[in-house]
Amino acid sequence: MTATTTARSLLVSPTHSPDPFESSLADERRAIIERDAALVRRVREGDVAAFDEIVKSYMRQVFQVAYRVVGHREDAEDLVQDCFLAAYQYLDSYDIDRPFGPWITRIVLNRGANLRRSRARRATEPETDAVSPAPSALDEATRAEAREKLAEVMAALNERQRMIVTMFDVDGMTSTEIGERLELAPGTVRWHLHEARRVLRIALARFIEDAP
Repeated sequence: MTATTTARSLLVSPTHSPDPFESSLADERRAIIERDAALVRRVREGDVAAFDEIVKSYMRQVFQVAYRVVGHREDAEDLVQDCFLAAYQYLDSYDIDRPFGPWITRIVLNRGANLRRSRARRATEPETDAVSPAPSALDEATRAEAREKLAEVMAALNERQRMIVTMFDVDGMTSTEIGERLELAPGTVRWHLHEARRVLRIALARFIEDAP
């Protein structure tokens, strides 16, 4: 071998054979995505048993995330049930070309954060029940009327705006997260949210003005 040939051989990067372990993991991830996509299609076609299979596949993972978020077993169990219910409700917005695990995990993180904030607010609220006067029958009637009006107006919103308001105000999702879920630009999400809130403010103006 000449010196020139030796030098060239040193400059050429060695050829690496594919890592069989990495290849195996990629194949496994692809198989899981395809399995979940098939199950979701069945659910969308009305096969409820297919969703049970999804729950069994992700129950352990979802519970682990929920427990890390809320730090209490009973709260975690409640959160798991709530998240699978939400996943079933919003399954039409799930992109079957993407992994199901990260999608359900985002639901757990968002709802878990809402639960923690709610618990924190309750813990810091002063206990005034013993000294506060009982609400009058008129107060209760007004609140009941306001709740009925809110439900009526929410039902009158178009499906997309109703979903965006629920995901933003109830689930605590950001406009970017909602956009990813519904395949909308964040600016479009904010516009729908603005329009929906404008309708709600007009419909509930009397109750807002009467509030103490």
